[in-house]
Amino acid sequence: MTNLPKTSAWQALAEHASEQREITLAQRFGTDEGRFHKFQLKAPGWFLDYSKNQINDETVKHLVALAEASQVSTKFNAMFKGEVVNPTEGRAALHSALRYQGSDAIRVDGEDVVPGIRDVLDRMSTFANKVRAGEWLGFTGKPITDIVNIGIGGSDLGPLMATEALQPFAHDALNIHFVSNVDGSHMVSTLKKVDPETTLFIVASKTFTTIETLTNATTARDWFLESKATENDVAKHFAALSTNAEKVSDFGIDTNNMFEFWDWVGGRYSLWSAIGLPLMLCIGPEQFQRFLSGAADMDKHAKEAPLSENMPVMLALLTIWYSNFFGASSHLIAPYDQYLHRFPAYLQQLTMESNGKSVHVDGSSVSVTTGPIVWGEPGTNGQHAYFQLLHQGTHLIPADFILAMESCNPCGNHHELLIANCLAQTEALMKGKSTDEVAAEMAAAGVPPEKIDALKTHRTFEGNRPTNTLLTQRLDPYALGALIALYENKVFAEAAIWDINPFDQWGVELGKQLATTLYDDMQASVSNGKPVDSHDSSTNGLINHINAARNILA
Repeated sequence: MTNLPKTSAWQALAEHASEQREITLAQRFGTDEGRFHKFQLKAPGWFLDYSKNQINDETVKHLVALAEASQVSTKFNAMFKGEVVNPTEGRAALHSALRYQGSDAIRVDGEDVVPGIRDVLDRMSTFANKVRAGEWLGFTGKPITDIVNIGIGGSDLGPLMATEALQPFAHDALNIHFVSNVDGSHMVSTLKKVDPETTLFIVASKTFTTIETLTNATTARDWFLESKATENDVAKHFAALSTNAEKVSDFGIDTNNMFEFWDWVGGRYSLWSAIGLPLMLCIGPEQFQRFLSGAADMDKHAKEAPLSENMPVMLALLTIWYSNFFGASSHLIAPYDQYLHRFPAYLQQLTMESNGKSVHVDGSSVSVTTGPIVWGEPGTNGQHAYFQLLHQGTHLIPADFILAMESCNPCGNHHELLIANCLAQTEALMKGKSTDEVAAEMAAAGVPPEKIDALKTHRTFEGNRPTNTLLTQRLDPYALGALIALYENKVFAEAAIWDINPFDQWGVELGKQLATTLYDDMQASVSNGKPVDSHDSSTNGLINHINAARNILA
């Protein structure tokens, strides 16, 4: 049983935190001109400024001591070697192997998995090149123009986010669409945009039994067959990302067009596997390889860099610093790049599904807060929405600002304004503006004293709000791969310190089980005309109210 608050490393941090709370960030910068150079890190593709945090040299020493006491480096090595790090499911978590660039064997249950990974990548590349070259023809002899990925969770969020992020590298003649929601509106609205003669559907489901995905895939197949197509034509317009060859074949998909992945690949970590096929179709195999290389280099950094110079570990330690010692319950992701508009949503799943846990690895209850709420929106949009709360609200919300120093789309002075806004926000959040400064500023503008007294507190900004700034030269496939791997390894480091399992998701499974039961009960109620009474009074009442209302509407 783990009792973190009782460990000497944790207690030392708690005592240190009580000493640091009264020192503002503005004071820290005022007394330390070398602060920016002291608190910065470099990793493949990225530069981190973490000087705008409530820390000093002693803080870093205490945080690193916590990481050492938690055996973060040992746990990283175990994960990268393919040991069982998901004990509740008895599995390795080898997403890092999917992007591994070296020649060493990586074994799971004694078998080297690297040759199998590269075989699938080669098959994906052949398939993608054929589609991208216009050589893959539909049932009427026309090349593919639209690709619809049908998945959910990790089979949707990852490829959707990455495909959006890398639009400057996208194929000119291919349109990529994503359908995930079992709400029929998602599929119907997508089908209105495509032509059955030139559309390729990719059905992404490891077991080929995921109810939302299979429901959407069946609707897509029915729509396809309502055109001039026959059952034999399904094979020309559907591919599968799965491990269940039998069910894939029963659906009508040629298993030669099935790209497999493995049990040791978790859904939210699966973008690097066959689940990344939509991204490969979008940017091409060569750029996809650069994407993998960025992630592989970040893995090497996470594994080998000393803890004090290790970017994912330091970001993880800062999250723990604020979550457990300053009471911060959420964490903002603010990408100053429109192409990263789905990145906060992607990190929501990665972080909250991984570390939203209330028991330690041994099954005992945790006694500290885990898994902060992750949220965000691209800058500068967020500045005109939720930034008000960041600046003057009552919540402490640490934030990561993400910025490319060069734009993929140079356009007048747009990028310079974007950079200025990004850096101005981190400066404002750090410095704030005192009541005296506000009063002096208003007086200099000729505002009457009585109006100054009435308004000065409304215009006061406390500041002292912590931020990290992540910079890359340009958001290209290498940089994106490194960025995603940075956060994957950050999440793992957090879990290692909290001693929780970041690779299972039993809360997700519970909802799926209940939804199946509810669906059956609703259908039975409609067919037999009797109200549902097998759940709690609220759920029974809601089901019966909805069924009654739908019958009236019908």
